[in-house]
Amino acid sequence: MARKTDSTIQEELYSTGDDAREEMDDARLVELDVEKESPFLRGQKRVSARRSPFPKKTASRLVWLLLVLSIAAIASALLAAFYQYGQHSWRFGLESSDNIEMAGLRYVTRAQVMEVMGGDIGRNVFFIPLEQRQKQLEQIPWVESASVLRFAPNRIRVEIQERTPVAFARVGSRIMLADRSGALMELSLKRKYSFPVIVGMSSGESIETRAARMKIYNQLMHELDSGGGHYSEDLSEVDLSDSEDVKVLTNDPGGEVLIHLGSSNYLDRFKIYIAHLREWRQQFVRLESVDLRYDRQIIVNPDRRGTERQTPLSPAAARAAISAGVKPAALEDRLPTKSPPPGAGPLKPTALKPAEKTPQPTARKVHPSAPAHWRKHPAPAPHPSSSAAPVVPSSQVTPASQKPSPAILKGSQGR
Repeated sequence: MARKTDSTIQEELYSTGDDAREEMDDARLVELDVEKESPFLRGQKRVSARRSPFPKKTASRLVWLLLVLSIAAIASALLAAFYQYGQHSWRFGLESSDNIEMAGLRYVTRAQVMEVMGGDIGRNVFFIPLEQRQKQLEQIPWVESASVLRFAPNRIRVEIQERTPVAFARVGSRIMLADRSGALMELSLKRKYSFPVIVGMSSGESIETRAARMKIYNQLMHELDSGGGHYSEDLSEVDLSDSEDVKVLTNDPGGEVLIHLGSSNYLDRFKIYIAHLREWRQQFVRLESVDLRYDRQIIVNPDRRGTERQTPLSPAAARAAISAGVKPAALEDRLPTKSPPPGAGPLKPTALKPAEKTPQPTARKVHPSAPAHWRKHPAPAPHPSSSAAPVVPSSQVTPASQKPSPAILKGSQGR
């Protein structure tokens, strides 16, 4: 037997390894093919993945919703507990009137406020109806507006805005104070005023009617005081019974005069009265009234003051009115006078027109110191309530630019 050499042995070793390796690879391929194609092998069991019943976005929203509901439930529980504590705790009770603070009181007394708020003493401050108390406080005549505030644990603050009076008002047998809107207040002795007294108001009329009258009064006062004249201080009474004919009673040392100012141009018409007052007092024994409603024509003594009777004031009401600053002339009772006083002459108006002289240009100015010449021409005077001015020929009307007063209807002549 031939002996194998070393080279032969190595070839056998290497060849055996390669063959074995090839057989193993073939076997694997066969096994894979059989595994893939054999119908008799069991199918592999699939591992199922667990899925949520809601999408991920919806689930996130539900989580946030549950969180919010939980917080709301906790907050509600805390509020309920606090409510129960605030409802039954003695710390929130209004113990006495010392726990009620008041501000803005001048004419309104503390007793008037306590008539409204006194029933809440001992009550829980959280259960006091603030809005209702505010409306009750505004029913007090002197209160224009009110506010009621709650402060923990047991305090109430009342703030009052009082009305500002601008005039006296004669209502029936009483003298009261009135503000710009027509609200009436009782007289107060804490301050003395210098207002005129408004005539023509009644306690039964609505606040809207009084407000309309006060609008006329406010306009009258504004015009008379504009320009620094302060003519309103010369008035003791303002009659607003007729909105088309505002009448004022002057507080003149030489005697009160009733002036008809119409419904507009109050300042211009009152200045005409001021400019001719001395002249009229020289011409008439008694100057009682002047009608300035008509353009280019003035009526002197068209009516007697006191043709309308008013309810007399009681002595106590008169004393209270004088203490508050009402001028005595406004407190006189207006009784009708049937006959003129002795020596005063007849009061029937007569028309006086300028004397007929040589015609002169109307544009010529007349010096204020030049005497006025008049000639009597009897003529009936128009009724004061008439809206139409007496007819005067244009040739006999003095232009408004001239100083002497226009054609004047005079009721009584100086003797």
